Amino acid sequence: MFVQKYNTEDTIAAIATAEGVSAIGIIRISGNDAINVCAKIFKGKDLNIQKSHTIHYGYITENEHILDEVMVTIFKAPKSFTTENSIEISCHGSPFILTQILQLLIKNGARLALPGEFSLRAFVKGRIDLSQAEAVGEIIASQNQAQLNIALQQMRGGLSHEIAFLRNQLLEFASLIELELDFGEEDVEFADRTQLNSLIDKIVNHINPMIQSFKYGNAIKNGIPVAIIGRPNAGKSSLLNLLLNEDRAIVSEIAGTTRDTIEEVLNINGMSYRFIDTAGIRETEDEIESIGIGKAIKKIEEAHAIFYIFDSKETEISEVFKDLAMIVEKNGDSKIIVLANKSDLISDEQKKLIKENLNFKKITQNISIQLSENSVLEINKLKLLLFEAIKQNNEQEGQTVITNLRHFQALLDAKTSLDTVVSGLQNQFTSDLLATDIKKAIYALGEISGEISNDEVLANIFGKFCIGK
Repeated sequence: MFVQKYNTEDTIAAIATAEGVSAIGIIRISGNDAINVCAKIFKGKDLNIQKSHTIHYGYITENEHILDEVMVTIFKAPKSFTTENSIEISCHGSPFILTQILQLLIKNGARLALPGEFSLRAFVKGRIDLSQAEAVGEIIASQNQAQLNIALQQMRGGLSHEIAFLRNQLLEFASLIELELDFGEEDVEFADRTQLNSLIDKIVNHINPMIQSFKYGNAIKNGIPVAIIGRPNAGKSSLLNLLLNEDRAIVSEIAGTTRDTIEEVLNINGMSYRFIDTAGIRETEDEIESIGIGKAIKKIEEAHAIFYIFDSKETEISEVFKDLAMIVEKNGDSKIIVLANKSDLISDEQKKLIKENLNFKKITQNISIQLSENSVLEINKLKLLLFEAIKQNNEQEGQTVITNLRHFQALLDAKTSLDTVVSGLQNQFTSDLLATDIKKAIYALGEISGEISNDEVLANIFGKFCIGK
C-alpha cells in the first residue's frame, strides 16, 4: 500500500525552506516522538513539559558543542497541521547548518520525510481531504493573486463542502434503491422516482458551472490567452510593445514582418495574461507568411479575449466587418475588444461613423487608440477594460472555479453517470441498473475529496510535493 510505504506512525523531519542561503531556515518534525527527538538536541527549556503553541529560545547542540542559536515552536496533537506532535525549528539559513541539524534529528530517532509526507499525514488523519491537500500545492505554485485566491478557497474547503453536499444527497437515494433490491420479489419502491429525477437535475445544474469553469481556471494558472489580431501594419506589434512597456516585437512599415506568434505574460490587477502577437491577416502567396496566418487563426480559436486592431485611416469599415465576422465564427465565446488605431489622423465625422457602425454582435467594447510613446494613459485604460471583461465573463460571487484536471475529469464522469440515470428513469430501468449508475456518480464525486482513492492517485499527488511539505 502507498500509505504503508510512508509509514505514518513514525517521526519524520525535513527542511521546509527552499534550497540556498537565506536569513532564516526552518526544519519541521512530526510524529508521536517529535517533541522528545528535538528535546535531545535542544539546550534551553525542557520541551517535553512546555505548552502547545509556544515558542522557545535556545541552542541546538551536539555533545555540548553549539551548532546554532534557534527558536523552537511546539504544536501538540491534535492541534497541528498533521494532527500529530510537531516541532518547527527556526535557525539561520545556512544550508550547512540546516543539514547538520537535520542529521542530528535523524541520529536521535527521526527519519527523513518523503515528498509531501506532512500533507499526506494531514490527509490520512482526516485534517484535510484530498482536494484541500492539492490546494496546498496550488498555493505554493501560485504565480498571481487570482490563482492564489482560488487555491485558498479550495484549501478552506469550498470545493469539499459542495462535493460532500451533492454526494450525501445521492447516497440517500442509493441506500433506498439498494433497499428495493433486498425486496426485489415484492416489487416495492422506496425511492421516489420523481424526487430522484428532480434531485439529479439539481445536482447536474450544480455540476455544470463547475465543469464550465475549468477553461477559465486552467487559464488562470497558465495565463489568460489574449490574441492580438489585425491586418498587416495595423499596429499589432506596437500594441504588444506598449502593453509590455518594452520593444519586444519588431515594428516595421513593411507588411508581413510578423510571421510567427510572439507570446509574453503580463500581470494586470493580480491576474496573468498571455498576450499573443500574431501575423497580419490577409491573402498571400508567401508560403512562410501563410503558415504564420494559420497560427494566428489557431490563436483566435484558443483565446479568451481578442484585441482586434485596425488602421482607421486606411481600412474600410466593410473590411473590418469581414474580419470581425471571421473572428466571431472562429471563437464566438471570447471577449472581443476593437481598437481603432491612428484615429488622431481622421476627422471627427469619420470617428463618429466608425463608432456608430461598430455596433457589432459579440463585441465587448470598441475604443479609439493612438499608438505612440504618449499612449500610457490609453494603454492603462485598455488593461483595465480587459481585466473587467474577463472577470465579469467568468467570475460570479461565490462560484467555485475548477483548476485541477483530475477534478474536472471526475465531474465529467459524475455527470455522464447522472445523465445515464435520467435516461434510465425515462425508460423505466430496473432498480439494479439505476443503482449501478448512481454508484458510479457517487464514486466519481468521492474521488475529488479522496473518500474514494487508490495508491496510484495518492502517489501521483503527494509525490509532486516538495520534501518538507
